[in-house]
Amino acid sequence: MTFTEQIITIAIVVLGTMATRFLPFVIFNSKTKTPAYVQYLGKVLPSATMSLLVVFSLRHVDVSGVYHGMPDIIAVAVTVLLHQWKGNMFLSIGGGTILYMVLIQQVFI
Repeated sequence: MTFTEQIITIAIVVLGTMATRFLPFVIFNSKTKTPAYVQYLGKVLPSATMSLLVVFSLRHVDVSGVYHGMPDIIAVAVTVLLHQWKGNMFLSIGGGTILYMVLIQQVFI
């Protein structure tokens, strides 16, 4: 890919990203009422996305293996407990990820 093609590709990606960020504010400005289905999607999509990510990340857990998926189960449980306790998404995800990394590198070798 030449330098010119790289610049064009980056420009197209930037324009596409900006369009998806700004277009909702243009379409649903303060003068028009947001449709009910868009409000509904705003309520259900975050939970659906997180559920999809959990399923995606646990899809290859081998419960019949030596460790029976214990690092994964422990890390998910700690993530849920941290989120219930503090309600901070970054703390929950970060804590669960760090614990999982420690478990698979140090404990479940």
